[in-house]
Amino acid sequence: MSVRVYLDWNATAPPRPEARDAVLAAMDVLGNPSSVHGEGRAARRLMEEAREKVARLVGAEPRNVIFTSGGSEANALALTPAIEAGSDKAPRDRLLISAIEHPSVRSGGVFPATAVEEIPVSASGIVDIAALEQRLATLKAEGVCRPLVSLMHANNETGIIQPVAAVANIVHAANGLLHVDAVQTAGRISCDIAALGADLLTVSAHKLGGPKGAGAVILRSDTIHFSNPLIRGGGQERGQRAGTENVSGIAGFGAAAHAAARTMAADRASMSALRARLEDGLMAVSPDAVIFGILVERLPNTVLFAVPGIKAETALIALDLEGMAVSSGAACSSGKVAASHVLAAMGVEPALAQGAIRLSLGPTTTEVEIDAFLKAWMKLAKGLSKGLKERCGLAA
Repeated sequence: MSVRVYLDWNATAPPRPEARDAVLAAMDVLGNPSSVHGEGRAARRLMEEAREKVARLVGAEPRNVIFTSGGSEANALALTPAIEAGSDKAPRDRLLISAIEHPSVRSGGVFPATAVEEIPVSASGIVDIAALEQRLATLKAEGVCRPLVSLMHANNETGIIQPVAAVANIVHAANGLLHVDAVQTAGRISCDIAALGADLLTVSAHKLGGPKGAGAVILRSDTIHFSNPLIRGGGQERGQRAGTENVSGIAGFGAAAHAAARTMAADRASMSALRARLEDGLMAVSPDAVIFGILVERLPNTVLFAVPGIKAETALIALDLEGMAVSSGAACSSGKVAASHVLAAMGVEPALAQGAIRLSLGPTTTEVEIDAFLKAWMKLAKGLSKGLKERCGLAA
């Protein structure tokens, strides 16, 4: 197949033309943004314009945007006991995370492992709010009174959207702070920091069509402060993240954020329609397919499915040979498909979870590409079904 079909936007989105242009233009700006001369001020101007655009995407104040090298660093910076909130200077004394968080959150940031706890999710992939509320009450009774809770806005594997605002109310009532990993939602669905009730929000440029290597922690207000930042040095980013800033990457980030905000409503409608076409086609070809999270609210661009008897490792190779760039619902390491902690947390049987395949669409995905995938899937499913029957002695 001469033309490749890219259906792995949750891993990384193709760069938007606006972001590419902004990166190239910024590379012609000579100065260090910390320098006071004209060249330095020009570089600083590019950064501050990008900061405004990123802030606008999530309804925040520009001064509360802290640029990082990406989503993982942003999560690591946010997950620290050393968060001051207004007059409360005492460190956070426990980190609670949902069982379906990204590995960069599951690692716990700089919290000691003994201070990190998981909150379960339901079979539908939604965080167990009652369990969270009960655990917070128990911790308060035990003298833990400054918790930090981390809950992703939408899951990177299933696309399932979490009840962040409801969780925020519970966390704040318990004198806690809420961190929200919005890497998969910023630029795809409404992601307003105030509406979500998030105290800290993390985003990544390359998920919304910006360059790889840029991200941000966004604070609800400037009363929130990291007293012991992850990277210390020259005082950049208002002392919250040291190191010479990636000006070209940040400029591309801002351009991508601005473009995503402008087209988000239309993109969402388009991707929702394409997702419906894809899921209808999948069920027509493989009636026994399981689409995870189909009964709850999901991102408009994400489909995670499995067909009993078909392993993801086999399917990914076959689909790649057919020109389809897709991924497993699990992390890949050394060519092996590992078990998905997300599906395990949802109680999915391991045999079915091993077959999970994730398709993620984007603003430029077309009906032609969806139909090309369905054609490739039909070929794959028929071939694997025939092989299974032959192995079982059922071939005609």
